[in-house]
Amino acid sequence: MSALRSKSLVSDRAIGVLSPLILLGIWEICARAAIVDARFFPAPSLVTRHLIEMIGAGDLWRHLGASLYRLVIGFFVGCVPAIAIGLAIGLYRPIRAAFDPLISATYPIPKSSLLPLILLVFGLGESSKIAMVAIGVFYPVVINTAAGVRQIAPIFLDVGRNFGANQFNMFRTVALPGALPMIMTGVKLGAGMGLVLIAIAEMVGAKSGLGYMIWNAWELFDVQTMYVGLFVIAIIGFLLNAGFDMLERVIVPWRKG
Repeated sequence: MSALRSKSLVSDRAIGVLSPLILLGIWEICARAAIVDARFFPAPSLVTRHLIEMIGAGDLWRHLGASLYRLVIGFFVGCVPAIAIGLAIGLYRPIRAAFDPLISATYPIPKSSLLPLILLVFGLGESSKIAMVAIGVFYPVVINTAAGVRQIAPIFLDVGRNFGANQFNMFRTVALPGALPMIMTGVKLGAGMGLVLIAIAEMVGAKSGLGYMIWNAWELFDVQTMYVGLFVIAIIGFLLNAGFDMLERVIVPWRKG
């Protein structure tokens, strides 16, 4: 059974690696054969060569470093309070009654539409970009954390209370471990949303970052640089998801899949 499961995992990973390569291969053939307009869809090999040139010149590292700095800081600023509030919402009915309407009312607002307000409040500096990421991370994490606590069987909460666990121990020994699978789902969704929002935020009022690089390339009709930025964001998203999957297998070993 274990050998069969390992074989399936290897097969899934092989498919996961091959599918984008096949897509890039089709794109390369279409661009070389002039089936698609190479001005708007340059061949992936040309984009890759341009990416290597940008790495050598140091431009890509500068933009990549700026985006990753904002993404990491914003992720923790949004994630840590979201987990704490989500656990409290799941455990305590009054807190749930207070926060549920606020979250339900503000969650559907497109986060990108908050950018003008964020710029008014935080200005054009780093704080506005970090705030955008934090807002994007906050909602998926808090909603999934609260849902994770609510799906814990009531008997586990009753046992904790009957053994005299204080609030901190209820958080640490019952709510947090029980909600971890859902928390990890929220974290992965939040990281993806943060990556989307940092690219949008950097297109307005920034002089560095992948979003700025893409927008500036669009203004100069530098299509290859634009694709380099898009490729790098896609690679970051893939690596983030793979990293969180590995972390999930370590801290939530009982979760299958």
